[in-house]
Amino acid sequence: MADTCTAALFTSDGTRDGDVRLNPEIFGIEPNESVMHQVVTAQLAGARSGTASTKTRAEVRGGGRKPWRQKGLGRARQGSIRAPHFVGGGVAFGPRPRSYAQRTPKKMKRLALRSALSARVAEGNVKVVQTFDWSEPKTKRAKAFLDAVDAGRKVLVVLGRNDRIPERSFRNLRGVAIVEPGQLTTYDVLWADTLVFTTDTVGSIGGQETYDVTGTDFVEDTGGES
Repeated sequence: MADTCTAALFTSDGTRDGDVRLNPEIFGIEPNESVMHQVVTAQLAGARSGTASTKTRAEVRGGGRKPWRQKGLGRARQGSIRAPHFVGGGVAFGPRPRSYAQRTPKKMKRLALRSALSARVAEGNVKVVQTFDWSEPKTKRAKAFLDAVDAGRKVLVVLGRNDRIPERSFRNLRGVAIVEPGQLTTYDVLWADTLVFTTDTVGSIGGQETYDVTGTDFVEDTGGES
């Protein structure tokens, strides 16, 4: 699997510069769909605010006295006009503030992220840039780069903390999200049609600080199997 775990390598202007081999333990495993589903569900649930609230009959204003006498009127007996079946009454079994957070083990999160990354690599939707050596931020240049690498409608660009110029270049583009390697989640990977890494950030996913591209990382035949 290590021989087939590759991604297209580009220069900062979008020119193809061969392929680069990726860590098969991160980008080359068999995707576990059930774990990915569980982790994404937990992440979306944790993002819910949980602030929806309604008042019960004990909290609404009014209803302190009996609306009419118990007997003799032919009507059903009532104790308060703030009962749930009255207009303006309290809500029965309505939403209350709560936490939707779900506990997800760290091992499951790591497996889900590696599964999502491996799926994107298998689809050929992971692009690696040597480095964004741009002298100044330009949105037009970032747009031209994405067009050159044939990125999809939704692009996730994984940049390092010091990549300020490319960050300012990409941030105003529609459908482009920017994230640091340590903040990458399974939902982010599955949301995007295309993932763009630098040679530094693609290595940090595997726990390394940098990913030094050497001669052994390149695939000799760029037009053959990747």
